[in-house]
Parts: sequence; structure tokens; C-alpha cells
Amino acid sequence: MTQIVLRDVRKAFGEVNVIHGIDLVVESGEFVVFVGPSGCGKSTLLRLIAGLEDVTSGDVEIDGEVVNRVSASERGLAMVFQSYALYPHMTVYRNMAFGLENTHMPRAEIDSRVRTAAEMLQITDYLDRRPKALSGGQRQRVAIGRAIVRDPKAFLFDEPLSNLDAELRVAMRKELAALHGKLGGTMIYVTHDQIEAMTLANKIVVLQSGRVEQIGAPLELYNAPDNIFVAGFIGSPRMNILEATVEEAGAATRLRFGNATITLPAQASLAPGDSCHIGIRPEHISVAEPETADVIATVAYSEHLGGETYLYCDADGLPQITLHQTGQLPVSRGQQIALHFERPRLHLFGADGKTIANGVSQ
Repeated sequence: MTQIVLRDVRKAFGEVNVIHGIDLVVESGEFVVFVGPSGCGKSTLLRLIAGLEDVTSGDVEIDGEVVNRVSASERGLAMVFQSYALYPHMTVYRNMAFGLENTHMPRAEIDSRVRTAAEMLQITDYLDRRPKALSGGQRQRVAIGRAIVRDPKAFLFDEPLSNLDAELRVAMRKELAALHGKLGGTMIYVTHDQIEAMTLANKIVVLQSGRVEQIGAPLELYNAPDNIFVAGFIGSPRMNILEATVEEAGAATRLRFGNATITLPAQASLAPGDSCHIGIRPEHISVAEPETADVIATVAYSEHLGGETYLYCDADGLPQITLHQTGQLPVSRGQQIALHFERPRLHLFGADGKTIANGVSQ
């Protein structure tokens, strides 16, 4: 297995800086996911690791060796692209075997590797077909199989599921997770889909504008985001973020947001008049009795999915609030409801966007 280390890696295209001094350690056997909005630099960072782009400064190390001047073909990494990049005139077997044939590997070894990978990916029955006769999911399996047969030091995936429909993406996520369990290899995966990040990763790297916002395990980022960007990006539906102003500070801190107020334990970093943000995830809001409500809101739209309910609620002076509850809530559009925020699950962010508290006690 392979360790990959980035040390103060920077990348500029002409006068435009796109990667700003990233430090990162990908341990042997980890499944690391780069996630962030479009244009954040995640694919560029993957290409720097692969050797498809040259670093402007800093070092890329693979198993302790600086590979800045090592070509992509000599780094021992296998990359799976969004577009599959299969040869249309070759069979599935030839697509998987072609790279090995160019290394003059013995025919028996090539055949063994191709058939082992095909069996692992459940594409043995398609080895004699050409790509045009395959579904999108089957083509992606072939692209992954082509990477597996090379027995690479690490696998690099660049948004490999983005061309698939929603149902197939779910199935392929499960297969990729199972594949990592079987192979145990180092994998780096790029996506803009935070659900893919949460379900696949051992470690998530959240990127914004070419900088790392936070690195951690999926639930660590979900439960304890470092800043408002990570809080809003990780989680689906996204966290409710409400602008607030400090009305009182001292033995307790009282915040006003919209036409509502909430009193919390003392927050030493907040003073009267300060601006801040309250964050609360949809599943940490409950429908309550009016006397225990933090917000009185009107249901603008409801989604009843049988086993769970989503409510989208309007309240004076606030952005729309999303609520998620398991089971079936007997509420409908236009109904007024009282909402209660779970204090241990409430997040506070300063005016600079940095986290003040992840959860506040009563």
C-alpha cells in the first residue's frame, strides 16, 4: 500500500493561482475524498498528484519519494475518469488488457489479471462486447477494471459517477466501497457530491477556492465543522444558517434572529451588538408546543415520503427553514407550527464565519 504526501503544493496557470499551499497526508489504505463546489480546485489537485499537471511549487511525495519531475506514466498510479475513456473499437477484454500488453507482460498473466478483475466487478459476461453495447454503469466498471489490472500504487477517481443516473449512482457507490474493502488500496476520489463523500470516505478534504477548509472523518465534519462553509456544505439537506445579533451577554447570551430570540449559556467571545450565525440541521428541529417554541413558522411546502417527512417553513425575517423528521408528520401547506431547536445540536459561528461552538448545553 502507498502513502501520498503533499507539502505546500501550489499551482498557477499564468497569473491565476488556483491551488494555494496545500498540505495533506493520505495514509496507506485510506479512501480519501476531495469535495467542494465547482471550481474549488479538487480536480486540479488530483491531476497534480497524478502527474498530469506540474506543480508550481511545493512537493508531491509517493512513498517518501518526491515525484515532481516523474512523469505520470512512471508514478505507478491508476486514474479513472468521468468520461470512461474506453477504446470504442476494442472489446471489454482488450480495453482492460491493452495497457498491460504495452508492457510486454506474459499473455497468461494478462489473462489472469483481466479475468480476476472482471469477476470482481461482475462483468465477466461482457468481456467480448464493445463499449457501445454496455450501459453507463457497465462502462464505468470496465474503466475501473482497467485500473485494477495494473495493480497500481494508488487509485485516483475523478468524478467517476457523475454521468450516471441517480439510482445507478447509489448502486455504484456501494460497489466502490465494497471494492475498497476487497483491495485495501489507497484511493483518492474527487466529487462535488457531498453524499458520495460522506458514504465513501475514511477521510474527507473540503476545498474552497484552492484552499483546504477542513480535513476529517465524515461524521467529524458533520458534527463539528470548523466554519460556516463546511457546516453548510456537508449534510443533505444542508444546515439551516440564520443570521443573529447579540442582545445580551453575561451570565447568559441572548440572540435575536428575525423576530425570534433564543437564550443560550454564556459565550465569552460574544458581546452585545455582535453579529453571528446560528446553525441547526434539519433533523435537529422538532415540532413543539407553542410555549416551548424557538420559532413560530408557516409550512410553505411539505414532502411526505412515507418513512420520513421534510417541511420547508417560512418565518418573519428569516430564510426558509428546513425540517426533517422520521415517520409521518400530519401537517400540510399553510399550517402554522412551533419549532424547537435542540440545544446540544445547535452551532454558533462568529461574524468571520469561524465556529464558536458546536453544541451548547442548557
